[in-house]
Amino acid sequence: MATVDVDVLARPREAAPAVARRRRRPLRPGRVVLNAFLIATALCWLAPLLWAVYTSLRPYAETAERGYFSLPSQLNFDNFANAWNQADLPRYYLNTLIVVVPALILTLLFASFVAFAVSRFDVRINLALLMVFTAGNLLPPQVIITPLYRMYLKIPLPYWMNDLGTLYDSYWGIIAIHVAFQLGFCIFVLSNYMKTIPYDLTEAALVDGASVWRQFWRIILPLCRPALAALATLEFTWIYNDFFWALVLMRTGEKRPIVSALANLEGVFFKDNNLIAAGALLAALPTLIIYFALQRQFVRGLTLGATKG
Repeated sequence: MATVDVDVLARPREAAPAVARRRRRPLRPGRVVLNAFLIATALCWLAPLLWAVYTSLRPYAETAERGYFSLPSQLNFDNFANAWNQADLPRYYLNTLIVVVPALILTLLFASFVAFAVSRFDVRINLALLMVFTAGNLLPPQVIITPLYRMYLKIPLPYWMNDLGTLYDSYWGIIAIHVAFQLGFCIFVLSNYMKTIPYDLTEAALVDGASVWRQFWRIILPLCRPALAALATLEFTWIYNDFFWALVLMRTGEKRPIVSALANLEGVFFKDNNLIAAGALLAALPTLIIYFALQRQFVRGLTLGATKG
């Protein structure tokens, strides 16, 4: 009988070279075209941002003499310092915080109420109620600006909340319009997400004697944290970047959010585009920080609730 070398059997089998193990996939023309298209699209989206950064680092005198399509002789951060001081950006950051935080909290709170009722209770008007809330997102803001402006001038407020005594030119008016316009999308997403939660959980809680409020606050809402995080990221970005409502419904320039307040950097007789580019980048900085910190929730929010109807 042939003898078997035990040491040879115990010795681990040598790993094959990585090149030999890896199967080279043939380079298909369709994939090359797709990658080229994606790279070109990404560059098109990044081009305005990169151009704004390039413009903000150049002095105005140099661009006025040579033009914007020229090589720079020097790059500095003077425009950022001037924009920070001339536009009084810290005040407008605070104004934006006053608008964004209450609008975000109220939107998610009211949307969770309606989504809970639509998704967990079998009522005939559920579909009609959901359509009413989502139909508001189909109207462009420009369509309702005239009746909304007249309505804001007539709705009274205490004088300690606004000098005019109406909803116009007040933080409450901007918060209310943001809540009204963002509710439809949030209700649609949250209702679809709540439908994925098993009904056995609420039925078991009902058997144990839990009230409707306890079912919502203790069971459903904690399970909706991923959806709420994704929506909070999206809504913060949308409300923060609003320019239209604050410009139309705010008369006092010192009370406007930071995006609308960038108009203060425009001169009377000329426009310093370098300074405006620096101010725009400073204004966009919080949204970039939020996006990179919560980009997983941001991407999830783009498709959340899209596969459950």
